[in-house]
Amino acid sequence: MRSGLQIGKCMNMQKKKSGLLTADKNYVPASKDDGDELFPNGIFVFNITKMIEYIREHKDEMPLHSIEVRAFTRDFSRLNENHIDQSDVTVPLILAEISPGKYNVIDGNHRIEKAYRMGLDHMAAYKLKPEQHILFLTSLKAYHAYIEYWNSKIKCGAIRVKEEASS
Repeated sequence: MRSGLQIGKCMNMQKKKSGLLTADKNYVPASKDDGDELFPNGIFVFNITKMIEYIREHKDEMPLHSIEVRAFTRDFSRLNENHIDQSDVTVPLILAEISPGKYNVIDGNHRIEKAYRMGLDHMAAYKLKPEQHILFLTSLKAYHAYIEYWNSKIKCGAIRVKEEASS
């Protein structure tokens, strides 16, 4: 696993003031060790185990946020009911900013479903920016695809703002 210093250096080089991400030529994908929990989302596979380890080691850099449960619940048809019952709603969720200003749950879908069923209004969550969660992608192909994906969202947003300003 990369050290905190290496990850911190990588994070500092990742995002320009424009919001665009730049590829780090020294990027090394997160390893996939036996027993690691992975979150697959198409080509993008995040190593949740390594992400949690990093958060634990860098709590001072990762503030907890209170999020509204209803904002993140949806019809989870593939959740394991037994796992929902065993979930601990006091464990913070991990949210990833998947497009500018839009966060998705990448760790804690069972917990948030349980919180919803319990009638809880809020839960604690870590909200990771792209330059933070991109470090836990498990392939170089996904890393480069994510940068392209993110930058296209930024550019589309800039075009939209210009169009609205000229209207």
